[in-house]
Amino acid sequence: MPKNSIATLGLLLGALLLSACDSASSPEDAAPLATVAIETLEARPLSISSELSGRIAAPRIAEVRARVPGVVLERVFREGSDVKKGDVLFRIDPAPFKADLDSAEAALRKAEANAFQARLQAQRYSQLIEDNAVSGQDYDNARAAGRQTAADVAANRAAVERAKLNLGYATVTAPIAGRIGRALVTEGALVGQNETTPLALIQQLNPIHADLTQSTRELNELRRALRSGQLQQVGQDQAKATLIQDDGSLYPLPGKLLFTDISVDPGTGQITLRSEFPNPDLDLLPGSFVRVRLEQAVDRQGISVPQRAIQRDSAGVAQVLLLDAQQQVSLQPVELGAVQNDRWIVTHGLKPGDRIVVQGLQHARPGEKVRIEDSPLAQRQ
Repeated sequence: MPKNSIATLGLLLGALLLSACDSASSPEDAAPLATVAIETLEARPLSISSELSGRIAAPRIAEVRARVPGVVLERVFREGSDVKKGDVLFRIDPAPFKADLDSAEAALRKAEANAFQARLQAQRYSQLIEDNAVSGQDYDNARAAGRQTAADVAANRAAVERAKLNLGYATVTAPIAGRIGRALVTEGALVGQNETTPLALIQQLNPIHADLTQSTRELNELRRALRSGQLQQVGQDQAKATLIQDDGSLYPLPGKLLFTDISVDPGTGQITLRSEFPNPDLDLLPGSFVRVRLEQAVDRQGISVPQRAIQRDSAGVAQVLLLDAQQQVSLQPVELGAVQNDRWIVTHGLKPGDRIVVQGLQHARPGEKVRIEDSPLAQRQ
């Protein structure tokens, strides 16, 4: 073979080897792009809610007490039952009060008789004084006696009314409608001796209150946002309340905000908010610890992202994967508010029109390009 042909063949082999080495040294150029699903963010009205803790409280509580002294003869009600206003609960021995009433009525009749006699005498003296048959002093004494006996009648009539009241108090009735607890005394107990002995407790349970606490710092931040126009106030009658039960499930019946207290607890620096919830099945009991999600304002241009789109770094900072116009991924720190319908409300870090990765986050790398999946997740939500 000629030397020129051998040299040419060597050059060709060298070029092929160099080309193979270049292909082997850059495999990433041939690697496929990661496939992701995205969501294009839109501004929409969002309710700004605060999750507050508190306790269930009965709106009306009545301590049934003995208003007169005596011995309990009978407990009429069934413990743990519902009672109506005016239902008989206890009966105290009425015999002493019946005797007091009889005595007061007898005293009244005596006073009325004395008044009748004094009135007749005053009438006779009024005729005799015209004929100078009696002195003026006697006539004045007769008139004074008539007025005094009339006052005695009024005093004895009041004593009769008091005796009737005491006799009525011997029958203890329910002051309000609600559920009554256990009896605090039994038959034969002596009650009302120098004190108003508690007999039972009645609580109104439907509807029921949830007394919540919120720090003044959170409340002041909300007020500043309202004054700046960033948020809009929700009317007190329109503010929605959602109760979160012990197991994390939502109470099925919605509540409402009744009022916000005007004083701050100096010990905790918190303010009290009272909400009300229907309680037809008595699932909510006084004293229970609860959490309530309370709607306090509306952001007319709110931004929210799916919960699955949020990542956190080692410091716990929330981040999302942001996609630019060249389909390149970057990390974007965000500040989050409350969760609403499985979506985080974003307070800072994103704007309408931003595209974020919502699926395929484990394959997308910051600084790399990705391919957008043609699926419903890639559409605007």
